[in-house]
Amino acid sequence: MSAIRRIGLVQQAVGSDLERNLARAESAVREAAGRGAALVCLQELFRTHYFPQVEDASLFELAETIPGPTTERMSKLAADAGVVLIVPLFEKRAAGLYHNSAVVFERDGTQLAHYRKMHVPDDPMFYEKFYFAPGDTGFHCVDTSAGRIGVLICWDQWFPEAARLLALDGAELIFYPTAIGDLAGESDSENAAMRESWLTVQRGHAIANGLFVCAANRVGDEGGGVRFWGSSFVADPQGRLIAQASDRDEAVLVVDCDLGRIEAQRRGWPFLRDRRIDAYGDLLARFRR
Repeated sequence: MSAIRRIGLVQQAVGSDLERNLARAESAVREAAGRGAALVCLQELFRTHYFPQVEDASLFELAETIPGPTTERMSKLAADAGVVLIVPLFEKRAAGLYHNSAVVFERDGTQLAHYRKMHVPDDPMFYEKFYFAPGDTGFHCVDTSAGRIGVLICWDQWFPEAARLLALDGAELIFYPTAIGDLAGESDSENAAMRESWLTVQRGHAIANGLFVCAANRVGDEGGGVRFWGSSFVADPQGRLIAQASDRDEAVLVVDCDLGRIEAQRRGWPFLRDRRIDAYGDLLARFRR
């Protein structure tokens, strides 16, 4: 079997019309499949505008159960298009209990995994703690027909522990559905520095773990003070950006990932071999001093 895996990242501008958002996402998935993608990843909360820019209890009405109408529709899409599909959703788990979640479907429509965002931010224009309980699914990979993958969501991408745990669970590719961008009121230089930090930390995960990192971000201004900067990308196990989308335009990024690069990179830079697992116990402390 070839070690090449062709993956697709969908980068879209999102409006308030839920049906239109769904239809446009479906079209993008079909485009990626038509270009040979074996796996397609949608952006964080793809079905809705990025509502956590404000705190508004009425917006809980945007949530839905898993399984539910959107997962049923996406399951059929995965089977019809013949792709593994990563679907990020606003999940209603129970009355008053909600998560920022993602579901993975196999190419026959079977649900393979259900992840709930573990790290939940609470910052100006990213008021996610108002809406989402922290995840309780842990950090686990899943075997798909497109490779062994791990899924994390947006704020998770800043935490090296999460990426490392997926690497230790055998991840070949880590996917980060994302919603991040320039902030109103910040200088151009500060926003540029933040975007560069976002790229750098994820490229670092690819390097430190010797695997592929794939981020699918939103793009455009949805109101509320954030202009999402797109820039969806794939980094190889050496941290090189092998593909990157525009910071202003929609895109369906389709990229070939040679999983054979993982073995070659880890032989040359054997970080997993040289880890001092006997000396890292204090990582379980909140702070050492």
